[in-house]
Amino acid sequence: MSDAPVHLTPSGPPETVLDPEPAELQAALAAALALPPEQRRAAVADVVASAPRCLDAWARLGELGRDPVERYAAFRVGYHRGLDRLRGSGWRGSGYVRWTHETNRGFLRALDGLRASAAEIGEDDEAERCDLFLRQLDPAWAGSDLVLPGGD
Repeated sequence: MSDAPVHLTPSGPPETVLDPEPAELQAALAAALALPPEQRRAAVADVVASAPRCLDAWARLGELGRDPVERYAAFRVGYHRGLDRLRGSGWRGSGYVRWTHETNRGFLRALDGLRASAAEIGEDDEAERCDLFLRQLDPAWAGSDLVLPGGD
């Protein structure tokens, strides 16, 4: 169990905010993402291999995936790792996980990527469930402009 607080709001469900990644991990991911496109995917994969619990690294690896199945797989791992992190932070299956908190963005990015990649491979029911889940987690979610290569 984490010492991270679960915030209660007077107008709704509790809100969960994930703990930040270590500064050195954030720096390594930023450096990998700053590399030229032909080197970026391998560098992000190295970050994932060194820190497989880093949600934003999984989400970024999904964005850089070479084909629809690779993208789907990376986003799905990021999503499931994110559920584990949320539960460890006090989330009990309901409540807000908002984009406004920088530390939640890796999970939400992975979930949105799972939504987009599920649609890309024809898993429309999963794409719809992910879309609904995003809106439940963050009612202010305005959708995403995430368009994957080969996607709509």
